[in-house]
Amino acid sequence: MSQQYKVSAQNMISPQTVADLIAQGEPVVVHEGYALNISKWIDNHPGGRLAILHMVGRDATDEINIYHSNKALLMMKKYRIGRVQEPWINMEPPIRAKKACAEPELDEKKDLQSTHDRRSRRSVDLSSVAATITKKLSPIDGCVNRSRTPDPEKQPLLRSEAPLPPAFDKKAHRLQYATELEEKEIMDGLRENPSIDPETQQQILLDYRELHEQIKAEGLYKCNYSAYGYESIRYATLFASFAFLLYHQWYLTSALFLGLFWQQIMFTAHDAGHRGISGNFVIDTLIGAFIADFCCGLSIGWWKSSHNVHHLITNMPEHDPDIQNTPIFSTSPTYIKGVISTFYKDFEFAWDGACEFLLPYQKYTYYPIMALARFNLYLLSWCHLCSPRAAQLGAAWWTRPVEIVFMACYWFIFGYLLVWCTLPSWPIRIGFVLISHLVTMILHVQITLSHWGMPTSDLGPTESFPQRQMRTTMDVDCPAWLDWVHGGLQFQAVHHLFPRVPRHNLRRGQELVREFSKKTGVTYHCYGFVEGNKVVLNRLEEIGNMVKMMVECQKDMAATGESGLH
Repeated sequence: MSQQYKVSAQNMISPQTVADLIAQGEPVVVHEGYALNISKWIDNHPGGRLAILHMVGRDATDEINIYHSNKALLMMKKYRIGRVQEPWINMEPPIRAKKACAEPELDEKKDLQSTHDRRSRRSVDLSSVAATITKKLSPIDGCVNRSRTPDPEKQPLLRSEAPLPPAFDKKAHRLQYATELEEKEIMDGLRENPSIDPETQQQILLDYRELHEQIKAEGLYKCNYSAYGYESIRYATLFASFAFLLYHQWYLTSALFLGLFWQQIMFTAHDAGHRGISGNFVIDTLIGAFIADFCCGLSIGWWKSSHNVHHLITNMPEHDPDIQNTPIFSTSPTYIKGVISTFYKDFEFAWDGACEFLLPYQKYTYYPIMALARFNLYLLSWCHLCSPRAAQLGAAWWTRPVEIVFMACYWFIFGYLLVWCTLPSWPIRIGFVLISHLVTMILHVQITLSHWGMPTSDLGPTESFPQRQMRTTMDVDCPAWLDWVHGGLQFQAVHHLFPRVPRHNLRRGQELVREFSKKTGVTYHCYGFVEGNKVVLNRLEEIGNMVKMMVECQKDMAATGESGLH
């Protein structure tokens, strides 16, 4: 750190000083009224660098408190460089300053004002936004009714030398169309949720912190180990059924039970990834690695690296890896612009012909692709372990070699000893692999259900952590006796508010969150499993129809010479 910024932690530090530090590349975050410069610790953060980089310049008090133990919170005090004036006005983290991979041409930049500037406003005139959108969308909505062939009876005898209309610019039209859809989603979000003015959001934060204290006072952070005893019996029963049927050569039936075993046991890996079992990083990491890597062939390190970021910037198209799936799926109109992913090292999710061909049908491809999703997770797991990110864990450097050993054991046992050596023929081998993997689609649907049907709009830097989490996440309503089927994933909204609360305590947490929702006016989204699936399918269909309309309009405009820019 520069000499002029080596100040006492008790001295006041101005927002300009914080901004200057950030401009110099220092990762400064605000926590409980203090500015923390954690440049000396960021490379040792077990949760990875990205989780911190998304909090730079922001008041990360709530995010830090819910993710870290008391020991970690005490350790952070040594990185304080001064007090800040509260309430702190959040800055835009440099990592979030990425732009869409396709920029509008100079002539259109005035018309396509940056979304960031709009979102930064503290108040929005909804009526003016609505009028603007209606005006801009009118030529798009009516494009299919234009006459492609002019009526010759109505043409002048002599053609005038009037200037030709501007040529149709497909790229500019696509950007304008996506921006208008984004504006509409922002307008809907502002209308349907509590005001994002600082006073309202500060009160929501105070109520959330009061709720957090109640969570702690009721002992909901204490793990119910007896519940894991019952869980273990179920896991053992499923695995024993698989082994019994395999021994008696009921190969394809045994594959069904192996798939169910994988689906069920991954719930405990999820708990371990959040340190929700023992609370100890080493113990829970080893539990998670044994289950995910050794038993299931999936990297717990890959999951944690993406999941930690997902929890902090849920449903943000440019940053949340859980929704970056184009050209196969899109849950946000932002992808029509094309985005540069901050998670995948500035990888371009560019808009191309594959998106225009596949996305209109994503409602129908959702379940078939979920059935095959496990194969993609194998690829992502190995790509993670072979990437530098897997080695950038400071004191947790040992997790990478442990995972490699465990995953090698999985492929030796499952791939070689079971599939190759035990199964008698290629048709049975193929059938066994497909059945065992298709069964796990239940888990993949459960994972995507909580977010894919929810908004992806960014309402601005003043929106509080709890409001964004509840706005972008849904819960699945089910009776208590069915909790074992969903494994805690039915309480995703509660889990996003308190990620370290063990899943067997989330049902009580749900009761408290319902009360919080009534008190603050922040909507708590909770649907039955069937209804939740309909919400996701409707969202996929909605985005698919947007793409279909855009493509049809572009074809029409190209044929008529209409520029599409108004």
